[in-house]
Amino acid sequence: MHSAIRESLTIAQRTLDNFILDDQNIQRIADIALLIAECYRRRGKVIIFGNGGSMCDAMHFAEELTGRFRKDRPPLPAIAISDPAHITCVGNDYGFDEIFARGVQAYATAGDVIIGISTSGSSQNIIKALNSARNLDCTTVALLGKDGGKLAGTCDFEIIIPGETSDRIQEIHTLILHILIQEIEHELFYPADRPALFA
Repeated sequence: MHSAIRESLTIAQRTLDNFILDDQNIQRIADIALLIAECYRRRGKVIIFGNGGSMCDAMHFAEELTGRFRKDRPPLPAIAISDPAHITCVGNDYGFDEIFARGVQAYATAGDVIIGISTSGSSQNIIKALNSARNLDCTTVALLGKDGGKLAGTCDFEIIIPGETSDRIQEIHTLILHILIQEIEHELFYPADRPALFA
């Protein structure tokens, strides 16, 4: 058991180290953070969604924007499409592939930032929702895994984690979302506290 645990930690560390070594990943995170901050300055909002563990990440991201992260500040508008009544209603009436697209169509307005999370990059309900977002003149962001799947190259901004398994990919997605919140807060409310990484 100890060797399996050590191997899991080693793989997680290697996946993160490889991600950090690519300077483009650092730039993409900075670009997305600035994009969202500017959206908030225009009084726009963020809509985010994903399946399974990625839905949990989406909910976590949204609640830390509407609530708080490290310091008190005004709430920021963010919606995770995760309401069970919406999901079961749409899934029953239109099919599972439409659950996020219908939410985007209901809530999004031009200029909003729409974030889809998919470790495979090929989930049909994520693809359809991001297509809906583009049709509404929203800015699209994808957090993907492996080779990016069908979503690779289709969004305005994307970050692809070349991990071997969904769990390792999701761990870095969670870290990225935390850093985005950190940087959005610094940009909007306390820029003097910005970490040296993004100075």
